[in-house]
Amino acid sequence: MPCGQRIVSLLASGTEIVCALGAGDRLVGRSHECDNPGWVKSLPACSEPAFDISVSSREIDREVNRRIRAGEPLYCIHSERIRNLAPDLLIAQAHCEVCAVTPGDLSRGGCEWNGVRVLALSPFTVEGIFESIAQVAGALDAVEQGRAVVQSERERLAQVRRSVAGLRRPAVVMLEWMDPLFAMGNWGPELVETAGGELLLGNPGRHSAAIPAELLREADPEFLIVAPCGFSLDRALAERAALESLPWWPELRAVRAGTVAFADGNLFFNRSGMTISQTAEIIAEILHGGARESPHWRWLSEVGAATAGRA
Repeated sequence: MPCGQRIVSLLASGTEIVCALGAGDRLVGRSHECDNPGWVKSLPACSEPAFDISVSSREIDREVNRRIRAGEPLYCIHSERIRNLAPDLLIAQAHCEVCAVTPGDLSRGGCEWNGVRVLALSPFTVEGIFESIAQVAGALDAVEQGRAVVQSERERLAQVRRSVAGLRRPAVVMLEWMDPLFAMGNWGPELVETAGGELLLGNPGRHSAAIPAELLREADPEFLIVAPCGFSLDRALAERAALESLPWWPELRAVRAGTVAFADGNLFFNRSGMTISQTAEIIAEILHGGARESPHWRWLSEVGAATAGRA
């Protein structure tokens, strides 16, 4: 690794990768979302949302779309703080203009300085995530460590696949947003396949997309996994009324069977870093049994009905 290299990671998965490569001690700054491993939260936060994200899913979606149409930023970049941290490497993402800081955000924030490299990751698939690990490893002159990390993740995913081999593959839908409904895309469908499920909605290797609510009704899956992007498990459960208020919700097969699971989308399902193999393990638990209680997911039937309406 280059001697004295200083890293500001404005991407939660990038921070995870840096730490997995044994370079966590080179991190000098992080994004507002970086939280894994836990100690990174002690680093200076160099970004924050540009609007109130404590509002409902519907209001967040409306404001995001308004800002994109108006050309307004989704994130505030603390450029002076970053300048004072004197990084050699800035990690961002080019995959999605919504979910994390992009190179365009950095440019608008005045973070283009001589001698500072910007590494923008853009994974759409599991292999793309492994390529991101290799890209970060290359930037850190840690190519061999990168290969070892990727191999370890491959072996863990292979173990999940072996554990469900020969089992019936239940039909499942995964939602990345509740209001409006977004069917999970990107690497999510691959993880469902690895975990022994048959995905009914969502396209592998493509952005997650809004769908008419009626498509969920028509799909009527055996299992429904709800893991909103950027939401912890508690935050997701707090907004369950967005689904429970659908007039046909009680008729869904998964609702009647008690097989609707809410999960931590922020740390697992929607993060393209070092938690993808654990996400596959969580999906396998949900679809095929195992842990009935977990800090990372819960059955909706064990939570109780939400109160009518939403904020």
